[in-house]
Amino acid sequence: MREDGPALTIFAHPDDGDILAGGTIARWTRDGREVHYLVLTNGSKGSVDPDTSPAELVKTRRLEQRAAAAVLGVHDVRFLDFEDGELENTPDVRREVARVIRILRPVTVVCGDPSLWYIEGRYYNHRDHRMAAQIAMDALFPGAGNPHYFPELLADGLEPWDVPEVLLASSPAPNHLEDISGLLDAKLEAVACHASQFDGPMLDFFREWIPQQASERGKAIGVEHAEAFHWLRLREPPEGEQPAA
Repeated sequence: MREDGPALTIFAHPDDGDILAGGTIARWTRDGREVHYLVLTNGSKGSVDPDTSPAELVKTRRLEQRAAAAVLGVHDVRFLDFEDGELENTPDVRREVARVIRILRPVTVVCGDPSLWYIEGRYYNHRDHRMAAQIAMDALFPGAGNPHYFPELLADGLEPWDVPEVLLASSPAPNHLEDISGLLDAKLEAVACHASQFDGPMLDFFREWIPQQASERGKAIGVEHAEAFHWLRLREPPEGEQPAA
């Protein structure tokens, strides 16, 4: 597992990355690693209140995501602003994700696992989550690394980039655990920044569930807390590789 070089998270909504990988992100940034967030949708449907203004919700969720990112030490947050609830795995969407990958040239990408449809008969995975995971993986390969994909990016001076490794969060088949001991409070604080999404009972649920899950995973590797991923090792970057921007 790489411990240096830039990392990029790619998720559908504000809050997804904080919930699924906040402890790992906090550890990386604590250790001096540069982490970037890419949020694919505008989050406009993140409320069941019919009186909530979608436009105001978009503004609120941007602020919440930036606040959460600041808690975790994230370098920057980028929003693509595709419509919440209507995310599609199209060439136009993949091109914009590949654009960010070619700009940042991350060593590690963190995204969802597109194979996750449900968990233990209790949770049905949001379609945007599944779409975002598919988009991320298709943009990574072959989109970002093949010069024949998205030639307009070449015209913009963005050379192809093959990402060396990918961590799939919330995977039904995890094969890697990241030690997040001592960083659980930072993760919970970042999750709490998303106040528009989590009322009292829901926030209480996360404050109970996140530590419990992290503790169970930590026991598997003899640490206090851990997060689980499916780790894809795609290539070894040559020595001295640096991000383009």
